[in-house]
Amino acid sequence: MADKHLSNEEVRNPLLRLPRTRHHHAHSCSLPQFFARLKELFDARRTKDHGTVYLTQKRLTFDLESRASTPTKVADDPLWDTHPPNPLPIIVRATNGKSKDKRDRKVKLSTIVSPDNLEAFYARYADVCKGGMAALKPRDRSKRKKDKRNKKKNAATAGGGEGEKKA
Repeated sequence: MADKHLSNEEVRNPLLRLPRTRHHHAHSCSLPQFFARLKELFDARRTKDHGTVYLTQKRLTFDLESRASTPTKVADDPLWDTHPPNPLPIIVRATNGKSKDKRDRKVKLSTIVSPDNLEAFYARYADVCKGGMAALKPRDRSKRKKDKRNKKKNAATAGGGEGEKKA
């Protein structure tokens, strides 16, 4: 069965995630497992000559509205929720972007990173991502460059010959 990741509603409301069954627990990976599976995802893309890996991350929020500040606080500071009293964890997701018709081959990974582990997480995350991007083919921009050169050449000849002399 394909892995399921946390929905936005589950991310916002941790109470929805409390009663976990064995099936639900499988989709949120531990950090070492997340990195191993992310590397596998990049390797799988590398073996094909095309493919996509989507990486997303966002702050894991709890029900801030119920603990919301007074309206005067919001009026004083419209970005009151950008600096909570305690650091919040983040959720990092990765998917191979397969569409609904290829759902059986879609890979979804997610992990939750606590604020204490962020620095170590990002160091390892950067290494895994760099390794995954090493096999990317550079874009073929030769046609665009050729068109640009032709446009410059045409502009220089149409300008009365003055553009041809460059020091």
